[in-house]
Amino acid sequence: MNNEKKIVLGSAFGAAIGSVIGVLTDNLALCISLGVSFGVLVGIILTKNQKKGNSDNN
Repeated sequence: MNNEKKIVLGSAFGAAIGSVIGVLTDNLALCISLGVSFGVLVGIILTKNQKKGNSDNN
């Protein structure tokens, strides 16, 4: 999977989870933005781990 796709996928899942939590806590804007930022962070971590794993195999 491309690195950009992992970051976009992470932000999409983060927005979805953040919107659910935001509706439940009645603080939608904060939870969506936190969800997207955590999702992007997870996507970046996944791309870094993949690059690290590829360099070990070569």
